[in-house]
Amino acid sequence: MDDGARRKGWFLAAVSVAAATGCAHLPWSHASGKVPIRPASLEAQEDLGLLLTASTALASPADAIVRVVGPQMTCSGTLLADDLVLTAHHCVVGRGPHGEFTADLVATSAVEVELGGDYLPWGNVGLKAILVPPCGEQGGRGDVAVLVLERKLVGMPTLSLREEPPRAGEHVYPAGFGRCALSPEGIRRREREGGAVGTVSAGTFEAQASVCPGDSGGPVLDNRTHEVVGVVSLSAMDYDEGTRGRSVFARVDEMPKLVAYARLVADGSDPADLPPLGCDD
Repeated sequence: MDDGARRKGWFLAAVSVAAATGCAHLPWSHASGKVPIRPASLEAQEDLGLLLTASTALASPADAIVRVVGPQMTCSGTLLADDLVLTAHHCVVGRGPHGEFTADLVATSAVEVELGGDYLPWGNVGLKAILVPPCGEQGGRGDVAVLVLERKLVGMPTLSLREEPPRAGEHVYPAGFGRCALSPEGIRRREREGGAVGTVSAGTFEAQASVCPGDSGGPVLDNRTHEVVGVVSLSAMDYDEGTRGRSVFARVDEMPKLVAYARLVADGSDPADLPPLGCDD
């Protein structure tokens, strides 16, 4: 690792809730309060349903990029369907006694998806299930997860996964809810500066890109078609959101079975009844 990398640090671009504005202290770092909207009474729930219906009717295409709030960190994600959200595997696992990422998934009841582009969401939705491959919880290959929402989001925009693999030289850019220490504004959805794809390998690809803590799990988009080609996983970050550094993204073209399984679970299948996933699924 060169001196520049040591100064910046390699980070998983997720934000620790405990630190509020920090990031995981790991050799690589993954690039987290919540405003619960869960009324107890039936009448209040019906009023909330009317509010959310009105809000989704006014949703913009960018609202397909959402914020994922867990018990120990917050990340970003992408609506693939009205009840499926793509994010990073490391965003939905527990932490060990020294802050290390474990292979254990957090409880679905502890994770919410926030809707809207600013710090204060206009809606929250809980999860029915979390599906992940048997690898990737520490970043890199397999650092993808699909969240099955507890209800469908009517009228919300979605983004498509690109079936073709990333190609060296094509331009991509990440997006998410991350915030660097020197960012002039609060937490909100941002499109980041990207660059040309460099190395492409099994499960991952790299590019020079601007990434901040909290961008983990956000989409990496094709500059031309705006399809999703990857998920933000690892990045060399400093305190400036304008700095582009070496970033590692998890590929999405190698995960059709993961998305297919998530669809089955969303439609009523029990995850325990499905064959086990592999790292190449």
